This record gives sequence, structure tokens and C-alpha cells, in this order.
Amino acid sequence: METDQPSNRRSCAVVGGGILGMTIACRLAQQGERVTLFEAADHLGGLADAWKLGDVMWDRHYHVTLMSDTHTRTVLTELGLDHDMQWVETKTGFFVDGNMYSMSNSVEFLKFPPLSLLAKFRLGGTIFLGSKIKNWQSLERIPVADWLRRWSGREAFERIWLPLLKAKLGDNYKHTSAAFIWATIARMYAARRTGLKKEMFGYLPGGYARMLAAFESKLVEAGVEIRTSTPISRVSGASADSPAEITLRDGGSESFDRVVLTCPSPLISRICPGLSADEHARHNVLRYQGIVCASVLLKQPLDRFYVTNITDDSIPFTAVIEMSALVDRSEFGGQSLVYLPKYVAPDDPLFEVSDEEIENRFLSALERMYSHFRREDVIAFRVSRVRHVVALSTLNYSEQLPPMQTTLPGVFAVNSSQIVNGTLNVNETIKLAEEAVRGMLAAPSGEQRSVSDAVPPQRTNHAPPRRELVARS
Repeated sequence: METDQPSNRRSCAVVGGGILGMTIACRLAQQGERVTLFEAADHLGGLADAWKLGDVMWDRHYHVTLMSDTHTRTVLTELGLDHDMQWVETKTGFFVDGNMYSMSNSVEFLKFPPLSLLAKFRLGGTIFLGSKIKNWQSLERIPVADWLRRWSGREAFERIWLPLLKAKLGDNYKHTSAAFIWATIARMYAARRTGLKKEMFGYLPGGYARMLAAFESKLVEAGVEIRTSTPISRVSGASADSPAEITLRDGGSESFDRVVLTCPSPLISRICPGLSADEHARHNVLRYQGIVCASVLLKQPLDRFYVTNITDDSIPFTAVIEMSALVDRSEFGGQSLVYLPKYVAPDDPLFEVSDEEIENRFLSALERMYSHFRREDVIAFRVSRVRHVVALSTLNYSEQLPPMQTTLPGVFAVNSSQIVNGTLNVNETIKLAEEAVRGMLAAPSGEQRSVSDAVPPQRTNHAPPRRELVARS
């Protein structure tokens, strides 16, 4: 690939060293830009980073790769890792009214005791019809609770959907559109191999720690300067006689032809005071969900399910993710790794609760769910807290997003809120990065733009859905 001569190379700062920022930095460097990657933490990875749990180094949050995750697999191929991927058929559980049920195939679904036969057919029909809808924008106008109640009926909605919505979204489910459940259904269907209809999930031996190490080496090889432990306090746009400028929290400042911000929208609004009033409003109106996620290393597995959905509101976490039902236990020294995530609003009091209290609450719940579980089985317990993880797909969401190219000349805002027709995962994050880089390379550096001229989030347009899917029950 040909690049500009060194004297003509534009300088670019990418702020945020998660998968999004790393991919943007890599692609810009491959196009001949001089790239500096800034990360506030002392390591790269963001939400995909790894940590030590007992004697095990593994992902801080749970991740899987689908066979259909082409963007992730392209990066893994570039890193020389895709051929090492392991593909596993998984099982799904449901914890309802104090009882554990398997719902891993059609027969188990039909036998599912908590629902009547009619409710099961309506629930299955909702999922099937949802998988056929192509125009996700139409669903943005419908509250998710209204759409699910209309199609699944009262019994399935109140027994299954509503508890799951509350567990995942809290009271924010009232503001979330039906596009949220559409994206969830679409990813679930992508996990099933054509014909066999089995959930096939993949993992990389060594986890994301291995991928991130290879990715960082690739960045260095591409000429990217990596600056960890370097938080940013302010970003200013370019002017006629000066480039864009970033101010470091330690008081220093540096200038670049282009600055790309990949941090959550509330932080972008805070560090870019020169944005227009409309842009500030667009960044600040987004409703985010955060996460308090416990990683638990156990002597023995809890169950056979990779995911156990929970409809019991007395359980203090959203689901049980048993990673060792997917990943070979040799990766964990023969032990079992379980994630207990709780999705909450950024200002939820759970963020202020001590690790010890969270451990007590969560382990007490595991004792209620699994009669064989004993606290002496716990080898290690760690808690991760992130206040801004995912922006919720609220009503008319895609029409309200802030633009990628800001009104600050030379400054771009690219973050996961701009994943408008998918769920937050590594594959969608890499896809967003690729789309953003194409838009940035097409935009003149340092040119003033109005909000209406700015580069919008990328969208995929499809033919309209069958009207009856969204209009009536």
C-alpha cells in the first residue's frame, strides 16, 4: 500500500486505547498518517482488557466471537490468530421462580414449564418475526415493552420479557425502543449455524490478553506512538493558522492536524467546551448503562450453561455467564470462571458499594440458585466497575446522535453510541472504526463544518418491513 512521503504525512491523535481507538489508530497509520494513541489507563484494551484473577490471566469482562463476526475475524487474521480460534456449541439456561431450566433447543423450549403452550408459541413467533425484520429504523419509533407485549402477549411478556428487560436496562427499559430487542435477536440468530441451528461461539486461547498483545505489536510496527497513563483534559479545534490542540491533564499541550475522540459522549462533551450547543445537547442526552461485573474463579463448575438468564428480581445480578462452559478449563488451570454482571445506570448506588459487600450479596444469591455451591469453592473474586458502557437505543435514537465530524475543525467524535443497528460487541466496534476511518480520510483536515454538514453515524438501509410486523398484533 502506497503512503504519502514523510514530509506530507498528517499528524493524528487518537484519544482512547480500547479496541475502537486501536483499530482507528492502526488504519490511519496504514494510510500514511503519523498517529499518536493516548490512553488514560496504564495499558491498552478498554472494556476488552484482561486482568489477574487468582493465578489466572483472563478477560475483565465476558466476550465471545461468532463465526459471522467478519470484522473481528479479519483483524484476528491480520494478527495471525484466527486459525487458533476454538468453536464450541453452547447451552442456555433460565432461572425462573427458584428453578433452573435448560432452553438450549426446540424440544426444551416446547417443554419449558413456566409458560403455557400458547405463550411459548407467541414467544417463539416474536423471535422468529423479529429475525425477519430488515428496517430497524421503523422499530425505533416503538417502545420495546409495547412491541413485545403486543407480539408475545401478556403472559410471555410479564413472565419472561419484562424481568429480562428490567435486569438488563433497569427503569430505562421504559425509554428504550424495540430496535434494542431486534438487535439482540439478530445477533442471537447469527450465532446459529445454518441448518443445525446450534449456538456456536468462539474463543481465542489465551483470551483477549493475547489478542491485545499482538495488536499492540502491530501498532508499534505500523509506527503508532502509544502513550499510556496520559489522560486528556481539553481538546480545541484547528484554526486558520494553527492545528487542533489537546491539553494533557498534567498541564502540557500538543498540536495535531486531526484529533479523534473515542471516549463516551459525556466525557467528549466535557473535554470539548467549544462544541456547538446542539452537539453538547446530543452528547449529553444519551442514556448510558454502566456495569458492575464480578469475576469469580471457582474450584468446580456451577452448571452446564454458558448463559443463564434470570427472571427472579431477588437475584442481584443480571445473568450468570459461565465462561468455562465455553472455554476449555485448562485455560483456567482446571478451575471454573464465572461472570456475574449487573447492568445499572451510571449514577446507581451500586458503584459505591464495597467489593466485600458485593461479594457477600452475589455469593448469597449463588447459594440460592445452586444447592451444591459452597463459598469454600471460591478461589478468587474481583469486581469491575464501568459507569459508561453502552448508550441505550431510546426512541428515535439514530436521529438524535451527535455527528462524527464535529464543528471543531479537525476534531472527530467516534464512540460506541454510533453503533445504531447492532449490539455493543467487538465485531460492531471494529466495523464502526473502519467506517469512521473511511469518513475521516474523505474529510478535508481542519475544515470548519456545520452540524448539518458533519459526517453522520454510518447506517445500513434496507427495504421496509412488512407493515403488520410493527403496526398491530
